[in-house]
Amino acid sequence: MKRALISVYEKNEKLFQFSSFLDQKGYQIISTGGTYQYLIRKGLSNVIEISNVTFFPEILDGRVKTLHPNIYGGILANRSIEKHIESIRFHKIHLIDIVLVNFYPFFEEIRKRSHFNSLIELIDIGGPSMLRAAAKNFLHVTAITDDNDYELVKNEIEQNGSTSLKLRKKLAGKVFNFTSAYDSAISQYLLMDEKDEKFPIYLHSSYEKKMNLRYGENPHQKAAYYINTIQHGSMRNFHQLHGKKLSFNNLRDMDIAWKVVSQFSEPACCTVKHSTPCGVALGKNIIEAFQKTYYADTISSFGGIMAVNVPITKELAKEINHIFLEVVLSPSYETNVLNILKIKKNLRIISINEAISDKLEYVQIDGGILVQETDYFFPNEYNYKIVTKKKFTDQELKSLFFAQKVVKYVKSNAIVITKGTQTLGISGGQTNRIWAANQAIERALEKSKEGLVLVSDAFFPFRDVVDEAARSGGIRAILQPGGSMRDEESVKACDDYGIAMAFTGKRHFKH
Repeated sequence: MKRALISVYEKNEKLFQFSSFLDQKGYQIISTGGTYQYLIRKGLSNVIEISNVTFFPEILDGRVKTLHPNIYGGILANRSIEKHIESIRFHKIHLIDIVLVNFYPFFEEIRKRSHFNSLIELIDIGGPSMLRAAAKNFLHVTAITDDNDYELVKNEIEQNGSTSLKLRKKLAGKVFNFTSAYDSAISQYLLMDEKDEKFPIYLHSSYEKKMNLRYGENPHQKAAYYINTIQHGSMRNFHQLHGKKLSFNNLRDMDIAWKVVSQFSEPACCTVKHSTPCGVALGKNIIEAFQKTYYADTISSFGGIMAVNVPITKELAKEINHIFLEVVLSPSYETNVLNILKIKKNLRIISINEAISDKLEYVQIDGGILVQETDYFFPNEYNYKIVTKKKFTDQELKSLFFAQKVVKYVKSNAIVITKGTQTLGISGGQTNRIWAANQAIERALEKSKEGLVLVSDAFFPFRDVVDEAARSGGIRAILQPGGSMRDEESVKACDDYGIAMAFTGKRHFKH
């Protein structure tokens, strides 16, 4: 008689239906305590408790119940090796043909921030061990951990009497895929408070697929979106309320737009296009913030992503409907606002209300991966040292540090020019700083010719940026990291032109 070992945490009707199918096909089912009781209550008769196979009771509050040669011998025996079969017969061990296991809910409980001792008890030992054993012996044993695979197994048994080698190999791969993610989550949890283990010897991550995407950056590239199994994170818990399926590029731009507005306590609005902010502004209310943002760059915002950090009002929804956006993100939407926005059939409407949490970021290169701390959680952001004769006014200071929060998300070389708390000129991604400065200044002057400030993500290697700022006639204050061998040239140029400048000592490259 064929045997199936079933030991699950999640007991549901889907499991019962599959177990009933195996029972009808003549399989004897071995189960652990909770699963055994569930199947008996549901009316299955050909079920035996695992202690009747091991001849040993569960001990240590269930920590040990399946770790026994009668179980692992039955799973791991290679049926094409006569010596294995002789050993199995000698020790009176029954072969096990199917192993179906799902684990304690470690992923779910860690996200709930459950108590340490509770989480330790949710680290499954027997389940992963049985699944790994079955997956290793996929030439003969079917290993199942995903309930979406029940139908595949049922269909092959129904049609052929047993599962095919091709299916068993696939299911074995899924087992190791899952157990590696499970172990990775446990490792990350145990090391998360160890500062000297921020960059461990072995890099592993635990992510679960949330959705397939229409395509990647381009239509010929396939893509999917994965979410972290143990962290919260703003982009993990958003909800799409309306619109077309999200794309790869949508998600990248949504991430940047939300990070920008999340830095501010005042009503803030940001539009992003091609991973670069094209307009950012604060306002006394969200309508003012939106109008200033849109006015900052009416051309680039076309087909872009827009995020706000406060609820969207009816008034704002009507304004949004006058322009073309791909995505709108907001913590919430006032009553009936969704009905207004849904007039735009393809507009993707996103509800997002999670704080930024990622401490590390990753960049893949061919054959490796780069890992660094994110440039979001750094204290003393407002530290600066005036290096010119002229000092900042209070308004200039507020404007400069508003611009610095934007410049962090502009590709290097990055220059951001603002007036008050509104961006007027943004340029980055150039191979030299003077080109970026010229572009940002030109764009800013189209909107205003006075009361401007300039922020750079890195130091000035020459005084040319200051010279261009002075020629604009409207830039009266500059903030930059400093640190160039020619810093004194830029300082002298500012003094000559009557421009105030300060060094922060902190660079904000974004490659």
